[in-house]
Amino acid sequence: MKGIWQFILNFTHRSGSYVFTTTIASRLLSFFASWIALQLIPNKELGVVIYAFQVILFIIPIGSLGLNQGLLRYGSQLKSNKEKDVLFNYILKKGILISLIITVIIIITVYILNFKLNKTHFYLILLSLMITSSFIFEIVKIQFRLQKNNKLFSIAELFYNILLVSFVFTLSYNFKELGYAIALIITPFISSLIFIPKLNISWGKPKKLAFINYKFFRYGFFASLSNVTTQLLISIDIILVGFILKDMEIVTAFKYVSLVPYSLIFLSNVVITTDFVNFTEKIKDSIYIKSYITNYIKLFSSISFACIIVIYFFGEFILSYFEKSYISYFSSLMVLTVGVSGILILRALFGNLLSSIGKAHINFSITTMALALNIVLNYYFIPKYGILGAATTSAIIMWFTGFISFLLFFYFYKKLYFKKL
Repeated sequence: MKGIWQFILNFTHRSGSYVFTTTIASRLLSFFASWIALQLIPNKELGVVIYAFQVILFIIPIGSLGLNQGLLRYGSQLKSNKEKDVLFNYILKKGILISLIITVIIIITVYILNFKLNKTHFYLILLSLMITSSFIFEIVKIQFRLQKNNKLFSIAELFYNILLVSFVFTLSYNFKELGYAIALIITPFISSLIFIPKLNISWGKPKKLAFINYKFFRYGFFASLSNVTTQLLISIDIILVGFILKDMEIVTAFKYVSLVPYSLIFLSNVVITTDFVNFTEKIKDSIYIKSYITNYIKLFSSISFACIIVIYFFGEFILSYFEKSYISYFSSLMVLTVGVSGILILRALFGNLLSSIGKAHINFSITTMALALNIVLNYYFIPKYGILGAATTSAIIMWFTGFISFLLFFYFYKKLYFKKL
């Protein structure tokens, strides 16, 4: 218990409480922005923008070929702020160039493809501009983390979401769906312009540091691909439920049944966001890493157990809040909550530890294998058990990826640093 309290104290010392509070506030503000758009824009027109937005969201992680991921991992290993500034300057200029090239490729591709939804071409082209603006804001936030200024990182995130709500309301009210699309594009760009000066970067001609080589770009590229497959891994269940059962009411039910369990993942994300730079700096210190892993697992095992107990006693009430008929899916809610515990306890931690030792391609392999296994199991379970089958598949995959990440991290860690934990 002493170790857990020390873990929490260290977390708060690194401004983890700011990250935690901001994450909750940002989620609420993001939801509010979506609600505002729903009230101000006709459903059909809004649906076209949302469709295009979802497509672009899958592209954004690879929109700079993972240079932002390279900044986070390799920047964490640099000793001085001056070196970190040099790396940021290089990543910023190269990343903008690459993201603009990818944007042009998307525009050309969109012109070639035929979309049945009206105006989809236009909004895919327009929203592709998000790739560059989102990249810039993302590396600004990463630089705050590298400077160990999680407080300013949190302020930037909160400011972004407040600005998003303001723009969505103002522009959607005046220009409907076009205004909503513009709000999504300009919010990260304006946020970047406001917070870049707060980085106190020493600007100059971008220099290529010695470690920026094939290995650097390979790491970033696979880290970004891993993010894409991870997103797809979460959404594939809903896609397959709709494709196999061909019942949109069941798709909606599964969406809301999974809402609460998947929302719990933010707890581990907050800790990893706060601590990634810190444990990457000390990754060669096996004693520190062992202590961190032990206390993290103890903490999130306790949190997971508490979540399972809460869902067991109050799950039916939570489901009835969405729709009374959803109470019949209580067993699916329980299975998903147990499954998410696998992410909280193992996958979130060891997936990021693999990244911290430069094994992003291993993460990509794990998520790709999990994606294939997910499809195979869902084709067996969904026709037999419906939503419960999809929930069971998800739970199996979450624990499977967690254990695989756990085993592979220790294998590569010992191989790289020749130290026993």
